This record gives sequence, C-alpha cells and structure tokens, in this order.
Amino acid sequence: MKKQDCIICRKPLKDGIMINGRGICRSCEERLINADVDTDFYEYYKDCIKRSITQNALKGEEITCQNYHL
Repeated sequence: MKKQDCIICRKPLKDGIMINGRGICRSCEERLINADVDTDFYEYYKDCIKRSITQNALKGEEITCQNYHL
C-alpha cells in the first residue's frame, strides 16, 4: 500500500482523519476545526479538500455521500 500524505500540508500522514480515502493529518485537522470561517486559511483548507475529492472523481473512483453514489 502506498504511503499517504496529508492533502493540506503534504507531510507524511501518521494520524488524523480520512475523507474518501484521502488523509488530513491531526495538525491540519485541528487548524481547520479552530479556523474562523471568514479567513483565507479556512478557504485554503476548503480548496485543498475540494481539489483532492475532485482528483479522485476524475480518476474514476466512486465517491459515496451518505446513500448516494456520485
């Protein structure tokens, strides 16, 4: 299995959360949770997550959202 990197900071993923098979390290997760939604940092985090999910979709991987398949 390929070692994964955080989709935000690109550092090797040791812990954190997984979203559609892509990881966010604990440090970035905490920064995202504590970020004010009116900041550039929050927008940057959102863009990283969107970009990662879009790349998976373009590769033909199935994305499941609740009970829906996209």
